[in-house]
Amino acid sequence: MKNTGVWLDRDKAIVVTLNNGKEVLEIINSEIEDFKATSSRLLGGHQEIAKDRKFLEREKHQFKNYFKNIVLKIKDADAIALFGPAQTNEKFNKVLHELYPDVAKKIKGVEKADSMTDNQVIALVKEFFNSK
Repeated sequence: MKNTGVWLDRDKAIVVTLNNGKEVLEIINSEIEDFKATSSRLLGGHQEIAKDRKFLEREKHQFKNYFKNIVLKIKDADAIALFGPAQTNEKFNKVLHELYPDVAKKIKGVEKADSMTDNQVIALVKEFFNSK
């Protein structure tokens, strides 16, 4: 059985696949830009709103591409677990249910998990699937 755990935040996803006693770890970088708020007395009002709207639209597309890249890595799994420190794992879960229902059916859990090293993520994924 091919079990896959994904730890993700805004910056990267760590995908751990457990298959026949072997583990494979892959890292997917998000390439999501951080918003740099700038303040100026000359700018304001409509110009600031337009800048914010443009950034949010670009960020939405970057998240979409990031999530698509993760789906490509996990779509063949038999069971999937999602982990992460913030709302990104929950946002990813929502996108899976909306756009990738075949993948969403394989989700066995969505849990909060702080930032971790690669080895800690591997241990977390193993522990999750060994307890199921």
